Amino acid sequence: MQSAIKNYFTESIQTQIVMTEALSEPIEQAASIIINALLNDNKILTCGNSISAANAQNFTAQLVSGIDIERPNLPAIALVADNILISSIANHYNQFNDIYAKQIQAIGKQGDILIVLSPTGNEKSIIRAVQESVIKDMTIISLTGGDGGDVVGLLGQNDIEIRIPSYKERTICEMQLMVLNCLCQLIENTLFIHKEAH
Repeated sequence: MQSAIKNYFTESIQTQIVMTEALSEPIEQAASIIINALLNDNKILTCGNSISAANAQNFTAQLVSGIDIERPNLPAIALVADNILISSIANHYNQFNDIYAKQIQAIGKQGDILIVLSPTGNEKSIIRAVQESVIKDMTIISLTGGDGGDVVGLLGQNDIEIRIPSYKERTICEMQLMVLNCLCQLIENTLFIHKEAH
């Protein structure tokens, strides 16, 4: 068991080291895009399935309520959070794949940001969400792993791909959470801490 524990943390650390080199630039770009959207009175939408849904909801909670500092709330909505709405869409249209796309049709607008979380980039509900965001002229930030999946082919030149260098779902979801925490810190530092310093 001791060996398994050491292997778990070693694998995580090694993935983080690779991420430091490979993902610093897209993470910085993602933070800048989110900050600009918020400054222009746009909102952040998030979605994902399974563990990625929990990560999406956690990130939204951090944006709205903050973590480390007392500051104004930021407009963010987790499309994964309303169980009644999701079951209604899935039941009414007999189509689970549209659970996020229908919400984006209803509340998404040009200038908003969609953050999609997916270990593979191949879930149909995530692909439909991205397709609907493209129609709405929203900017997409994609957090995937492996080869990025089908989502990659839907991204435009103004969208951001943050691809975790791993094919293990557990590791990808763990690193997604770390990236989201980093984004939150960058957003807070830029909008509130640095602003107050000036």
